[in-house]
Amino acid sequence: MSVSKHFFSKETTMAKTPNLPNVEELAAANAAAISNLETVANTALEAIESLAALNLNFARESLNNGSKRANAALKLKSPQDIAAFGAESVQPGVESVVAYSRSVYDIANGAAAEITGMLKKQFDDMAKKVQAAAVAGAQSAPFGSDVALAAVKQAVDAGNAAYADLTKKVQEAAAIAQANVAKATEAAVKATKGK
Repeated sequence: MSVSKHFFSKETTMAKTPNLPNVEELAAANAAAISNLETVANTALEAIESLAALNLNFARESLNNGSKRANAALKLKSPQDIAAFGAESVQPGVESVVAYSRSVYDIANGAAAEITGMLKKQFDDMAKKVQAAAVAGAQSAPFGSDVALAAVKQAVDAGNAAYADLTKKVQEAAAIAQANVAKATEAAVKATKGK
């Protein structure tokens, strides 16, 4: 057998070729990536659409309320009426701004939660595939490679633990932010009612 025939023989090529993903696996991975990208894009567009509608409604409401207050102010006669009107007219505006802020927060929080959930699922799927590949590799690995495979498993476990810890911290920070928004909102409403 000549050198070139030996080099390109099926046995030699098969023995040297690492386990590569097949075309179907690559196509499935690409389809999943496109689907995830589409989900993120649709979620972002829905949030933008909701914010645009919210902004238009807030602008319309502010314009209508401002016109009503201006017309009511033109009808005032005495300084006492003007003073009372000033204190009373602030409350609806503050409540409107507070409701607007809550809505913006809810829209942003909802979009972030949906995207985070999708990313968590993707991360979990990837971790399962890496672990499955490590197990499959362990079955066909040469003697002594168990240390490397244990290192891969340990790295995956460490990544999972880090991701879980990060997710927990983000959820705690979101809960604190939500509580602070609620307290600030309540304080703003109380402050305007107290005047």
